[in-house]
Amino acid sequence: MQSPTVSASPADTAAPSWKSDIVSGFLVFLIAMPLCLGIAMASGFPPVAGILTAVVGGVISTWLGSARLTIKGPAAGLIAIAIGAVQELGGGDMKLGYRRALAVIAVAAVVQILFAVLRSGKLGDFFPSSVVHGMLAAIGVIIFSKQVHTLLGVTPQSKAPFALLSEIPQSVTKANPEIALIGIVSLVLIFGHMLLSKKVAVLKRIPAPLLVLVAAVPLGLLFDLDHEHTFTWSQSAYTVGPNFLVNLPGNLLSAITFPDFSDVFSGVSLKYVAMFALVGSIESLLSAKAVDMLDPQKRRSDLDKDLLATGVGNLICGIFGGLPMISEIVRSSANINYGAKSKLSNFFHGLFLLLFVAFAPMLIHRIPLAALAAMLIFTGVRLASPSEFVKTFRIGAEQLVIFTFTLVVTLATDLLVGVAAGIALKTVVHLFNGAPLRSLFKPEIETHHADGRVVLRVKHAAVFTNYLTIKKHLLQQADAKYVELDLSHARLVDHTTMERLHELEHEFSQQGRHFRLLGLEQHRSLSEHPLSARKKPVDADLGLTN
Repeated sequence: MQSPTVSASPADTAAPSWKSDIVSGFLVFLIAMPLCLGIAMASGFPPVAGILTAVVGGVISTWLGSARLTIKGPAAGLIAIAIGAVQELGGGDMKLGYRRALAVIAVAAVVQILFAVLRSGKLGDFFPSSVVHGMLAAIGVIIFSKQVHTLLGVTPQSKAPFALLSEIPQSVTKANPEIALIGIVSLVLIFGHMLLSKKVAVLKRIPAPLLVLVAAVPLGLLFDLDHEHTFTWSQSAYTVGPNFLVNLPGNLLSAITFPDFSDVFSGVSLKYVAMFALVGSIESLLSAKAVDMLDPQKRRSDLDKDLLATGVGNLICGIFGGLPMISEIVRSSANINYGAKSKLSNFFHGLFLLLFVAFAPMLIHRIPLAALAAMLIFTGVRLASPSEFVKTFRIGAEQLVIFTFTLVVTLATDLLVGVAAGIALKTVVHLFNGAPLRSLFKPEIETHHADGRVVLRVKHAAVFTNYLTIKKHLLQQADAKYVELDLSHARLVDHTTMERLHELEHEFSQQGRHFRLLGLEQHRSLSEHPLSARKKPVDADLGLTN
């Protein structure tokens, strides 16, 4: 189901300002280049694979999608899936695992294309917010648990997130002083930039990754990381060398790697096909929706068309050796802040990456891995920061329980099991809060026409599992200028539905139409948050006999 379309504004039909898009594309390129390298290496892929993905996302996928200001490329949110695929499918052979993971990415891309053809962009509205954020927080913990060791210049013994976290004190005592110095300086710069840019306006125009590279590359040259040697610090000997720097092939053509389809229909491969297809699609759809909300011109994307562009891009990446791509929210937000006006900004960002890798690969080789680790740690901390727990608790204590449960199960198992467990728990919570089992997936909806208005009355429950049906009924009223949703007969309205209805109200407003909620006066909010779940007391009149 595609989102409601909005008539084009004069600003939208005017010729795009390509000059603004070139400037924005260049600044996003400065952010994207080190992140693409770091995400690729953290995923068990060659560093150039991340660049390849961003190039395909910018130069090719730009013209297939409708999202005007999104930046497509590799995302930290898929690191956990990618590294898991490489390790499991390779059975200890990382090169074989990489080629088999490419086959999985190609098959998952075909699934994404089928999603788009079947108009499954509506999937972005199905998954509960607390479950999605719990999954993202788990990804943040996984990124942090792996990259902190790289930042310190230590190779950990463990692979599982909890074990990696417990190994951090040991890595701190064994840290390579020169590598750790580069990592800590990079970490201070990137977090310092985040704090100071709120007070110093000029810093907002300077990409934080650029500051990190300006400091880290000279430090790498000072420590002569390009040549393997040993040094003594505090009576202990340490070794440094090119293995602490980014390693790129001599040219792009030699970087092309073809997939190995020999194991693509095994149980393990199919598990990762499902992970890449579902998690990648959900992240991309949610990011595209978020970017639409940030668009100064309030333009809306066709999510099915954007999912098609992502699927086609991923198919190309899987065939030629790249990581999976999504519409990436952090780079897209930066794109808007830098003044992007159209999809040309994504194209230019990809073009600059292509030119840089083609003509200046030795400059990339000078980047210390510890600096890339610092950037990824920053991303991981933001995904799983304490503020995420606080924000979730403010929405409702039950949301924090679901969020935390999803996070812990994901860390203990994998993303697919974690998300499924979170959805199952949320369903149980709805039943506990009085939602009838029969209404969880099939809401009872009555439609009334009165005084030029259309009123839809939802009975029993309005929750994430039946929201898509509710939205379908609302969108069927395309000719109505005034649409109202009466929830007075619903025992429970969950947070995800409240959040989605709030977004829908905004979309109606952009169309010059009016949408409002009715009948929540007798419901009790589960927190003081304006979009918290609403529960009607058992002794309240539901009016179901009317």
